[in-house]
Amino acid sequence: MRRAAAVGAVALLALAAVAATSAEETSGAGDEPEGRTVPDFLGLGLWRVFTRLDRRTRLDVHDVSGRDRRVLWPSRWQVCTQYPAAGTDLDRRTTVMIGVVRRGETCPPRVRTARR
Repeated sequence: MRRAAAVGAVALLALAAVAATSAEETSGAGDEPEGRTVPDFLGLGLWRVFTRLDRRTRLDVHDVSGRDRRVLWPSRWQVCTQYPAAGTDLDRRTTVMIGVVRRGETCPPRVRTARR
């Protein structure tokens, strides 16, 4: 139990560091930066998702392997699916949904043909 709590705390600290870095990069921008679109994350590591999206973007990350695992450490996961598709405009109401599997695993066939 203590190990799980420690891993969770480290993951939260890592995400906070990414959010702080993101805040510094966008501090000079206005309320709503123009031209925000969803990048193509398919096949990339989950860490790239956290570093490329603005800190204000709503994000839903889940394991699509069918094992219902918790996604705690972003560097150990790779992206299989994303919604909305790459190039879609982002606004304050958009939630980006990312489906991931552990690095080294292949994306299940059922999610490869699903909405991306």
